[in-house]
Amino acid sequence: MAFFSYTAVENIKAENNQVLSIIDLSTHEIAVSMLMNAFVFEKALMREHFNESYVESDIYPKATFEGKIIDFDPTIEGDQTRMVRGTFSMHGVTKELEIKTKIENLGGKYTLSGTFEAYVKDYNIKIPPLLAGNIAKNISVDFRFEYEPYEG
Repeated sequence: MAFFSYTAVENIKAENNQVLSIIDLSTHEIAVSMLMNAFVFEKALMREHFNESYVESDIYPKATFEGKIIDFDPTIEGDQTRMVRGTFSMHGVTKELEIKTKIENLGGKYTLSGTFEAYVKDYNIKIPPLLAGNIAKNISVDFRFEYEPYEG
């Protein structure tokens, strides 16, 4: 999972590989959980500001998504474009989201990918006036999850 913030002053990009996601192929439900302090930035100071001043990862350590893939047929090989509807929770705020996703099925191994926009103000993330030009009002979030059948 990665996010990108573009401003005239500075572009900010971060990636997080500490993300857990599962799909229930019988109900088409999806769940995602990630540690907010696991985002990796180009500069250590960006990571510090992100965790301490913006997302307050000591108070709000995780972000989660719970939803359902609409009109998904897990038996179809190849690509499907489907909407995922659900709730995204971050920084103590939960919002309804509808995300266009690409789902690829290669022999029962699935990849789900897409992009959505998160608006900073929607999640009560406070940006100090001095830094308002450095942080975009909306953040582009890209995700790509790979799934294999659970054999327990």
